[in-house]
Amino acid sequence: MLLFTTAAELRAYAEAERCAGRRLGLVPTMGALHEGHLQLVRAAAAACEVVIVSIFVNPTQFNNPEDLRLYPRLPEQDAAALAPAGCTALFMPAVAEMYPQPTVLHFDFGPLERVMEGAHRPGHFNGVATVVSKLFHLARPHAAYFGQKDFQQVAVVRQLVADLSFDLELISYPTIREADGLAMSSRNARLTPTARAVAPLLHRVLAQAALRVQGGVGPAEVQQHALAALAQEPQFTPEYFEVADAQTLQPIMGYEAGRAVVLCVAAHLSGVRLIDNVVVD
Repeated sequence: MLLFTTAAELRAYAEAERCAGRRLGLVPTMGALHEGHLQLVRAAAAACEVVIVSIFVNPTQFNNPEDLRLYPRLPEQDAAALAPAGCTALFMPAVAEMYPQPTVLHFDFGPLERVMEGAHRPGHFNGVATVVSKLFHLARPHAAYFGQKDFQQVAVVRQLVADLSFDLELISYPTIREADGLAMSSRNARLTPTARAVAPLLHRVLAQAALRVQGGVGPAEVQQHALAALAQEPQFTPEYFEVADAQTLQPIMGYEAGRAVVLCVAAHLSGVRLIDNVVVD
């Protein structure tokens, strides 16, 4: 597995591999890798001859400086896990390498980003779109792989690919969960043992809400019941629970045949912000 730390190195490598006729897969990450990340790497390796994984804790997508400071960073451990999963090149740039000067370009994804994560984390998706655009330009992948735990992020990146005509296939994979249902996340490492024992409640609430949606319970009632269930656990501070159209991500008043629904939740657990979602077809 090759290691690159500069944009010039990555660009030259990717260009040479493309010219040689090889298919390139890109897996963008912020490190502190878990099985969800490695699933994406293995999927890329199964379909591509070259698999580039980026590890970059992108400061422009954090609206909370403390969250940025505390984000787990495990470069040696991450590198050791990537090669067996099929990674052929690891890109680990410094902040100054990705942002040699402050960016002034601003992305606006309209209604798609004005709900849920976009509403509660101002500027977040502008930072995501900026760094993902940079990675797409540098690596020029044939396919890029993302996890569905960040459901809204996948929707935003899909819009980015369409609007800027990136010549690549965007592939998303289902959320990987722990045995007790907790969605795997790099932030889980920050949970205390007490908080970790409580954390699976987030998925249980989502699963119960999905059953209510399937039973025809109205969106407003589903939302109210879910928020009330989370509020009963004193360690949890719910931020939002939305019953939304899976394509537009806009809150819905009722259900339509043939339109999938996504249930999205964000909550703070002992100082750690967790998100999760479930799609109901």
